[in-house]
Amino acid sequence: MQTWVNGRLLENADEPALVATDHGVTVGDGVFESIKVLDGRPFALTRHLDRLQTSADGLGLTGVDVDAVRSGIDAVLAAEHVDFGRLRVTVTGGPAPLGSGRGDAAPTLLVSAVSMQPFPVSTSVVTVPWRRNEHGAVSGLKTTSYAENVVALAHAVERGGSEAIFANTAGDLCEGTGSNVFYVVEGELRTPTLASGCLAGVTRALVLEWFGGREVDEPIEVAEQADEVFLVSTTRDVQAVHQWGERRFPAPGPITERAQEAWREREPQDIDP
Repeated sequence: MQTWVNGRLLENADEPALVATDHGVTVGDGVFESIKVLDGRPFALTRHLDRLQTSADGLGLTGVDVDAVRSGIDAVLAAEHVDFGRLRVTVTGGPAPLGSGRGDAAPTLLVSAVSMQPFPVSTSVVTVPWRRNEHGAVSGLKTTSYAENVVALAHAVERGGSEAIFANTAGDLCEGTGSNVFYVVEGELRTPTLASGCLAGVTRALVLEWFGGREVDEPIEVAEQADEVFLVSTTRDVQAVHQWGERRFPAPGPITERAQEAWREREPQDIDP
C-alpha cells in the first residue's frame, strides 16, 4: 500500500501519518472517497472529487485543496502500479482541541492506494434492525463516521450475509453499508431516490445513465420480495444478490445480467465518464 499525507509520500505503510489530536481521529470529523483503479488509472475521478467537495461542504470543512488531492493520487499511483484496486482519499478537520469544536488548522489530506481482488459474482444480504435517518445533519454525505456501518455489517455477517441493508425512518429501502441497491418488480428496475437518505453513489448514477431504472421510494419489504436484486458500488460494479435473509434470488437474473453487460460495454469507453 502506498500512502501520501499533506504533500508527502510516506516511505512505508507503518510510518506515522496523523497527530493524536486530529479531529478525524478524535470525533470522526472527516469525509472520504473510494475510487476504483484500473490499470493504474483512477476511474470516474472527476465525479468522485466533486462528491468529495460536496461532502466537505456539507460537513463545513473549508479549505479542501482538490488540486493537492489530485497530486496525491498521482504520487501514490506513480509509486506502485495497481492493476485493479482502490484509492482512498480522506479529508479530516485537522488538528483541533479535544471535543466537537474545530480548531483553526488546515484540513488533513490523505491518499492511499491498494491492490485488491474483484468481488464475488454474487452476494447475500441481511436487513438490519437499525434505521438510516434521512433527516440527519450528515444524511447523504460520505463521512468517516462509520461506526453505525461497522455494527450493522457485523450483524449481517453473523447471520450469513456479506452486506447489511438499511431502511430509513419511514420504513423505505435506503442503502447498504457501502452500496446502493437496485431491485426488479414486474420487469421494472427500481432504486431509492436520494431523498431516502442514501448516498449519491457514482456507480448508481452511471447505471441509471447507461442502463436506466426508476427512482422511487417504497417500503423495504417490496425490495425484499422483488424478482431480482443487485448491489452497486465503486469496486463491486454491478453485483447480483443471490440471497436476502431467507429468500433466494436468481443470480444474476435477466435484468441484472443486462445491466452487467451494459456496464462492461460502457466502462472501457471512458476512464472519466
